[in-house]
Amino acid sequence: MSIDTLPVGLIGAGRIGLLHAQHLARHIPMASLLMVADANEEAARECARRFAIPYATQNYQAILENPDIQAVVICSPTDTHARMIQEAAQAGKHVFCEKPIALDLPSIDQAVAVVASAGVKLQIGFNRRFDANYRRVRQALERQEIGRPQILNITSRDPGPPPLAYIRVSGGLFLDMMIHDFDMARFLIDSEVEEVFTMAGVMHDPALGEVGDVDTAVVMLRFANGAIATINNSRYASYGYDQRVELLGSSGAISIDNNYANTAIISDGQSIRRDLPLHFFLERYNESFLLEMTAFVDSVLHDRPVPVNEQDGRAPVVLALAARRSLDERRPIYLDEMR
Repeated sequence: MSIDTLPVGLIGAGRIGLLHAQHLARHIPMASLLMVADANEEAARECARRFAIPYATQNYQAILENPDIQAVVICSPTDTHARMIQEAAQAGKHVFCEKPIALDLPSIDQAVAVVASAGVKLQIGFNRRFDANYRRVRQALERQEIGRPQILNITSRDPGPPPLAYIRVSGGLFLDMMIHDFDMARFLIDSEVEEVFTMAGVMHDPALGEVGDVDTAVVMLRFANGAIATINNSRYASYGYDQRVELLGSSGAISIDNNYANTAIISDGQSIRRDLPLHFFLERYNESFLLEMTAFVDSVLHDRPVPVNEQDGRAPVVLALAARRSLDERRPIYLDEMR
């Protein structure tokens, strides 16, 4: 095997694991996907068959014990992330892990400490940072095209919720869905949040409330540089996946719209209309998933800092916990309280 090729093991063969497997096996020539593990052995075997992965197993420890594998991609359930990060780091493997690192800060801090002690790299899967639309908004600030950031509006709505069994272990809307928007807010404003205020409720499906979650939420953020952001989430957008951003600056504004399967607009005597936006995150963000994994492989091979580090993984969890606390206590939460 070439020294320019990174041997990788994949833990988790669900929908995001399959997407990463496809990219690693078919679209990132500097990676070599050697093994896939999943608690459902049939899922691991099917993933291996589809993407010509040499080995499939039910036991993820086999990946950690394989001396040929230098990096691990963790796509297992949320409540396993912190433990697997630590075990992979202790085995000397570099780690890419889907968000979040964990659902509580002590677990995150322990995992990060083990990674630091082991001297391996850890990248967290906040893929939207690699999307061309969001990066253009960030560039508008970096190039001073719109002046100082003042108001950021993020709209992020799903066409439907995940299964209740998933929601029970995912941390709910703030830690599983809106966490991407918390990351985007920090990335686009390039400042840290000082204050969080939440209004939310169950407006569609009472079953979500019965497991302690909400399906509709608006969160306001105040940043250290004075900028203000609003994030609105819904788990039920009947028209598809709604992903829009507007940023107002002191000398201008920039906005990004949804992505569509085509640019056709139909005009007749009754209406002007177009097809619905791309349906969900796998379609909308496919390229960004490829770019984030390419960046991870490149960082390991060339010993460069990962583009989304441990602090980037921890900060959105702090914001998610603060948002939930704000909802429960019906008051603004200052980030100093969370420390």
